[in-house]
Amino acid sequence: MSDGSRRDRRPERHAALAALLEAEGLDALLVTSRPNIRYLTGFSGSAGVVVATRGALLLVTDFRYDEQAREQAGAVARVEIEGTSVWDRLFKELGAGVSGLLPGGSIGFEAHTISVKDAERFSTGPGTAWRWKPAGEPVERLRVRKDPGEVAAIRAAAALATAALRETLVGVGPGLTEFEIAGRLEGALRRHGSEAHPFPTIVASGPRSALPHALTSARTVAAGEWLLLDFGAVVDGYCADVTRTVIVGARADESQRALYGLVQDAQRRAREGVRAGMTGREADALARDPIEARGLGAAFGHSTGHGLGLEVHEAPRLARTVGDPLPEGAVVTIEPGVYVAGRGGVRIEDDVHLSAEGPVLLTDGCTDLVELV
Repeated sequence: MSDGSRRDRRPERHAALAALLEAEGLDALLVTSRPNIRYLTGFSGSAGVVVATRGALLLVTDFRYDEQAREQAGAVARVEIEGTSVWDRLFKELGAGVSGLLPGGSIGFEAHTISVKDAERFSTGPGTAWRWKPAGEPVERLRVRKDPGEVAAIRAAAALATAALRETLVGVGPGLTEFEIAGRLEGALRRHGSEAHPFPTIVASGPRSALPHALTSARTVAAGEWLLLDFGAVVDGYCADVTRTVIVGARADESQRALYGLVQDAQRRAREGVRAGMTGREADALARDPIEARGLGAAFGHSTGHGLGLEVHEAPRLARTVGDPLPEGAVVTIEPGVYVAGRGGVRIEDDVHLSAEGPVLLTDGCTDLVELV
């Protein structure tokens, strides 16, 4: 990695968040989203809350994460460990004046992630000492634009994901079940270094490949059928998202080649033509227009893509309904598909960085039709 990708960007992220808080008239932000906590502090544990004031970060977690929290977040945040209630400790620290945050101050909260039960804490007991305000999604606004380190992590996740696929396909043939293929792929992902599976692996065969988000099943794959594999990998917390569709146990017939060729052409057109500054609608049209021109628009019912980062689905979206411009620096998926009920479907997905110079492919882009014979 370059020096730019190694640099610790957390202080810059905190400073950018502080500017957003000032613009919104907030003294602090209560961060409860786990990806947002990791983005700001580096802490990857499953329990904890962060208070971001304009001058400091406070992380409160429980005894299970004492060593981990100090190691991951101690360089940028004050870490407090609580043996009983994280929320009780949070209000105690707030009452002590975190970085000058006094009772009566205005604290934003992430309304899109906090539970109703936890939100009730703001209007009862010690929480009433502050003014609480839904803050929208300020951290997500920062996360959209990926820095060099984030792009490098997604690229690394994509490389190991496609390596795991190549390893898996060597042993795939008729007679295996979708569950067996998914197990082999997930095992390969772990062997190649994936920290986790960012979503349940989709393996759909035959007519089930026409289900865009099929649940992997016990169905046995037969010769001459489509096999759709949608899977991901995680490196340093960052996700890659890949879909490939292959033919198992036979050469593709004419209709299969035609369908695959259409989706491949649409996908390549979008991944090569997408640019920062385009609206989500314009980017979606790059893949949708050629499919609609062939009379199959109704068989492409989902959007062309979505943002990718600490979460496998995040902003921005490449969709017919989105008129906002795509931000420079975002990483997005390009994943058109055509699904024919009863016959099967094809989806092809790669990950693309919207750099200032244009789209940069982060996955391997190997989308020629594979026939496993």
